[in-house]
Amino acid sequence: MKNKALKRLIYGLPVLLASLPFFSSAKNLTPRRDTVTAAYKLKTVVIDAGHGTRPNGTHSGASGSYSQESNVTLAIALKLQKAIEKDIPDLNVVMTRKTEADVGLKARSEIANSSKGDLFISIHCNSLADRRVREVVGHKHGRAVYRTVSVPDRSGKGVLFLVYGFHRSEEEQEALRENLFEEKDNSDQQDILDNPAAVIAINAFKAKYRKQSIHFANMLNSEFTEGDGRRSDGVKEQGVLVLCHSAMPAVLIETGFINNREEEDYLNSEAGQNEIVASIVRALSSYKAELEQVSQ
Repeated sequence: MKNKALKRLIYGLPVLLASLPFFSSAKNLTPRRDTVTAAYKLKTVVIDAGHGTRPNGTHSGASGSYSQESNVTLAIALKLQKAIEKDIPDLNVVMTRKTEADVGLKARSEIANSSKGDLFISIHCNSLADRRVREVVGHKHGRAVYRTVSVPDRSGKGVLFLVYGFHRSEEEQEALRENLFEEKDNSDQQDILDNPAAVIAINAFKAKYRKQSIHFANMLNSEFTEGDGRRSDGVKEQGVLVLCHSAMPAVLIETGFINNREEEDYLNSEAGQNEIVASIVRALSSYKAELEQVSQ
């Protein structure tokens, strides 16, 4: 077999499979405490500030009454970078963007994968869609006449943590295949596709990374709810492209509802942003210590 990387992965497959205990199903995203994968070092974390400003000056992402999601996520991400470098100095931080300029979803994943990231954290703000309601606009022949209108829904509050859904597993498999092997020519890639042991190994990595994603998301949820008293919608799976294209454990954090004025004020305040950052750093420190203790 001419693909050296494929050989190494196949030879190491028994060790990898032995390190994979049972993990939670898609229906129950709260893993047992004993499901942390062994033999895993956390060296590089990728921080992704969601959305950005397009070349034409418009903002991608959600909007509040006076702020844009793209600006809030960048402010939080930059604070998070500084906090990690200060509190976890042996952890390398890679940013998908450091300016207001938007970065494409594929480019974000490429940055994460090319940096050999061990964990991907995407920062976002949530927003509820307008509600459709019927209102009376008059009467005709003794009957009320209605029209349907859109009404802003400002009721959203709290955090939400997303991991990629199984329905995008083929896309994640492609990202893993590209990231796990050194050779990129078509013949070597076909060797990988045609080799059952390689397919088993890739699937094992998928299971490993999904389990770790869910575990870290639950750690984040605990820090936000128990440490800061934030309301939470918990950990959910969703077909987020940037998560499934990143060949590593990945979590998207919806830090709050920007279209709720109270939440928007919190997300834009120094105190609110610092609290969010502190919660993430606490979870990250615990996650890193837990992994490296298990791998000793």
